[in-house]
Amino acid sequence: MATETNNFTLGNGVNLQPSYYNNGNVNFGWDLMQQQANVTTVRIEIEPGHETQAAGWIADAKSNGYQVIATYHKHTANGSNDVNELLDAANWWVKNYRKLGGNFTINLMNEWGNHDLNALDYAIAYNQAIAIVRTVYDGPIIIDLPGWGQGVNTAYAAISLTDPIITDTNIIPSVHIYKSSWNKGTGAFLTPSDLDFLNSLNIPCVVGEFGDEGDGTCDWSACVDHAKSLGWPVIGWCWNGDGEGFNMVTPSWNDDPRATTFTLAPYFDTIYSKLSGPNA
Repeated sequence: MATETNNFTLGNGVNLQPSYYNNGNVNFGWDLMQQQANVTTVRIEIEPGHETQAAGWIADAKSNGYQVIATYHKHTANGSNDVNELLDAANWWVKNYRKLGGNFTINLMNEWGNHDLNALDYAIAYNQAIAIVRTVYDGPIIIDLPGWGQGVNTAYAAISLTDPIITDTNIIPSVHIYKSSWNKGTGAFLTPSDLDFLNSLNIPCVVGEFGDEGDGTCDWSACVDHAKSLGWPVIGWCWNGDGEGFNMVTPSWNDDPRATTFTLAPYFDTIYSKLSGPNA
């Protein structure tokens, strides 16, 4: 069972982070990706200032048959609790959604909020930001959990318990799962059962990023498997664009952004093995 999002569907897939290499002028290796049948969705992170290139990335992804999640990604604001950063992202979507071609799923902002952000402030900020985005887009909005996408309990409270709660019901909470994933609400590394909190909300959820990286003892593999058992799409990190070597293909864009031929890297199997089964 995949997540229905208006006229299209999100399945399992991979992340792409092209903004930081050769001014975003990179070769995606679509031919090689198309040989991987379990990749049906791509999440493309867009650094502000790369809108012209991003319109091309999104158009190419759609022309190659992929469902697209487009994410506002300002690297200096990852983990920020500054509401103005989130509102800047919302206003960026107002300015650029149609310029980017439309007909994709908006991920409002990558990893806004750190582990210290409380549920009330998270809800207040997202209520403001979502209302802005709604002036140009009526589809589902993916919202990353606070704590760099890891704060399951905080997001659950913001959607279900606090006053005010996040009032828009057409949202998709997104959790990011790595070895280092920490759930501030439990004071422990993320566990599979933590995901049941979000699942109990009875709204679509997604694993927006996952991978075998970071320091910590989160059993990322078991968490991803549990998310799939709940029917959530899972999006692996990453096809290409990771600056620390966690790329599914070689050469990395860091080494050769305009390579014309790519091969599968050893890390490929780590991620791709999780993309089969539910939502493939």
